[in-house]
Amino acid sequence: MKAAILDGAMGTELRRRGAVLEPFSERVNLTRPELVQAIHRDYLDAGSEILYACTFGANPIKVKDQAIEPVIKAALQNARIAAAGKARTALDMGTLGELLEPYGDLPEETAAEAFRRILRAGQDADLIVLETLFDLREALLALESAKALYPEKPCFVTMTFQLSGKTLTGCTPAEAARELSAAGADAVGLNCSLGPVEALPLLRQMREHTALPLIAKPNAGLPDAEGRYAMSPEQFADAMLPLFDAGAQYLGGCCGTDPAYIRALAERLA
Repeated sequence: MKAAILDGAMGTELRRRGAVLEPFSERVNLTRPELVQAIHRDYLDAGSEILYACTFGANPIKVKDQAIEPVIKAALQNARIAAAGKARTALDMGTLGELLEPYGDLPEETAAEAFRRILRAGQDADLIVLETLFDLREALLALESAKALYPEKPCFVTMTFQLSGKTLTGCTPAEAARELSAAGADAVGLNCSLGPVEALPLLRQMREHTALPLIAKPNAGLPDAEGRYAMSPEQFADAMLPLFDAGAQYLGGCCGTDPAYIRALAERLA
């Protein structure tokens, strides 16, 4: 099995390079497109084969009255310019930021329309990525919306798990793998929250409950008390190899990673 290399973190890399991120962080695609393109390009040069557009938090529930469509279109344009035909570009969709009824105040149809708005604005993406999701119901709703609008586009879904082995709402890796596979996902897995060492047993559980390609995009280890990640690029790459051996076909990094981590990963997997 050949591994496909994903990219690493975007938000932390923008801050590291001096971007001032306002509450609607993804507006950086409009205000500093050259910086976003430079980060994408650095990931491409490091070995990334899929670039996640800088659209993670661009949703109408989170940003309220601010327009998301120009931001999403600019984000995908930035990713495509950087990719230069050498990598695929993904519309990156995260949680809407509010819990669905009855556990929260967000009606299901309002959430579905929010996802449809994001998806329509991101129609130029090569594929769709739903990531850092902790509510299986929300994940399934987003997946259903994506497949209804673009049945021909691949759709990847990654949940985020805690050290307990469950998501914040109690979903297990086995449940996520089974339900998302049945709902038509093209690849499933996990991202964020945990480092590669902690993610390994959870990915193995997913492997037991789906035949789909698996995705592993963990953080650079666990953060310290000040939120810093101590795992080096080389340590990260070494710790990712067991995830590949466990069946992860798509591998990349989340919080704490940068192009050096992706380069080290690509070299280990070469």
